[in-house]
Amino acid sequence: MRPTALATLMACLLAGTAQADVRLLTAATIHTGHPEAPAATALAWDTDTGRVLAVGDRQALLALYPLAALTDVGEATVIPGLIDAHAHLMFLGGTLMQADLTGATSRQDIIARLQRFAADNPDGWLLGSGWDQNRWPDKQFPTVADLDAAFPDRPVWLGRIDGHAGWGNSAALRAVARQPGQRALRGNWQPAGGRIVRDAKGQPSGVFVDEAMTLVQAAIPTPSDATREQMLTRALDKAVSQGLTGVHDMGVSRADLALMRRFADAGRLPLRIDAYADGNGEALADLCANGAYQHAGGRLEMRGVKLFMDGALGSRGAALLADYSDDPHNRGLLVTSPADFETAVRKADTCHVQVATHAIGDRGNRIALDTYARVLGERRGSDHRWRIEHAQVVALEDIPRFAQLGVIASMQPTHATSDMGWAQDRVGPERILGAYAWRRMLASGARLALGSDFPVEQVDPRLGLYAAVTRQDRAGQPPTGWHPDQRLTAAEALRGFTADAAWAGHDEAQVGRLQPGLRADFVVLDRDPLSVAPAELSDLQVRSTWVDGAPVYDAAR
Repeated sequence: MRPTALATLMACLLAGTAQADVRLLTAATIHTGHPEAPAATALAWDTDTGRVLAVGDRQALLALYPLAALTDVGEATVIPGLIDAHAHLMFLGGTLMQADLTGATSRQDIIARLQRFAADNPDGWLLGSGWDQNRWPDKQFPTVADLDAAFPDRPVWLGRIDGHAGWGNSAALRAVARQPGQRALRGNWQPAGGRIVRDAKGQPSGVFVDEAMTLVQAAIPTPSDATREQMLTRALDKAVSQGLTGVHDMGVSRADLALMRRFADAGRLPLRIDAYADGNGEALADLCANGAYQHAGGRLEMRGVKLFMDGALGSRGAALLADYSDDPHNRGLLVTSPADFETAVRKADTCHVQVATHAIGDRGNRIALDTYARVLGERRGSDHRWRIEHAQVVALEDIPRFAQLGVIASMQPTHATSDMGWAQDRVGPERILGAYAWRRMLASGARLALGSDFPVEQVDPRLGLYAAVTRQDRAGQPPTGWHPDQRLTAAEALRGFTADAAWAGHDEAQVGRLQPGLRADFVVLDRDPLSVAPAELSDLQVRSTWVDGAPVYDAAR
């Protein structure tokens, strides 16, 4: 064989070998998220690295990679992988193994659900979550008496939908009283950062708000390692089935991170987890001692800390600058004192750890912003990407401060549509103008990162897209949307769940868009979220979810 012919043959063989490691996907529409090339019909990636090689026209990429494995999804639409910028995986896993009280319309409805669950789970504490007194006719907190008739001897502990209150029966309170060193629950004292709801005689009613919940939780047996593994498995499976390729997990303990690391080592993480340490504790100490953590596989990292400022609006624990409109003399709770909060922020800053702070009420948000301003000082224009989680009720004069300080507003669209039936009752007609104010935030120059806060809300980013664009419930109410001037466009909402969420996690060089060099994380939908009517956004079907160019969920299987 002549040398030239041999060289040509070798080049062809090498090209064939190289292209055997390339996979090509074609679709009617591919939204890249890249502003300079937003639409395509074909996507190619390296199956070894899981990174995008090219995005463009179908015929051009077929010609460029003629030997690549081809997947054609037909008339479907491909979007960058959806990232939930605020969620709780282990909390979700726990709720998936408990009685589901979500949507219960009365105390009687809850009792019936608990009895059905107890029939299949007869031993130990009876646990459940998802109740919301705002859905009940009287909208009042429940009591031990509501549970005692059905469960006189078995301890019952039920988490409120927002995770900021819990409800127990008398057997649960007796278990608390047996804890070593436990102070009598009767009286007029309150734990720091929490509230025990009591009757006129000083007896605990059964509801514990924010930090007071730890009194009961300390009496509940710790889940076994096998149970914790099952919790994480169920949560991960649920997330990818909804089109999520990434989650910012807010409040991850040292033990939870260790469990996630074991999953990552074993190749059992089907999506990416940006873990945020659970306050000023062991996980933050590890970050300060060892620096930011990143797993070699690229699916697990911890470089931030999640701190708490106040409680939640639904349980009247959000810290307000003035009294609750529907509860005079109550201004909510500071879960962390301003002094302790500033200590934690300064510690994180010294350790080069990103700060994310839960702040719901206007006072909670102001304290967080004031503290950030003091700690950052002249560095407020640096690339710190500090965050406020929820930013739910913000004084109108404080909204511009997010952009001025370079603070990300990490917000959850479905909170607005879940809360709109009672939120104005809590804060009145003036303060509501700064509540769930996505358009005002965006117009001020702030960066929005969108999420769900699951399992407080459902694990479904399509519901977040729908809520952001319509500000309506699933029944299409109110007809014009609740405070419709605060709606987002479909493109803005999608960016909040993709590129902007990635940026909030310092991950924009890895995910959030479909462009060469980035990870091939994407979702195949039955329709185009940027073309369908807003009312259809919640009904989009996830056909498959892909991470690193491999399917981690396929609806057809």
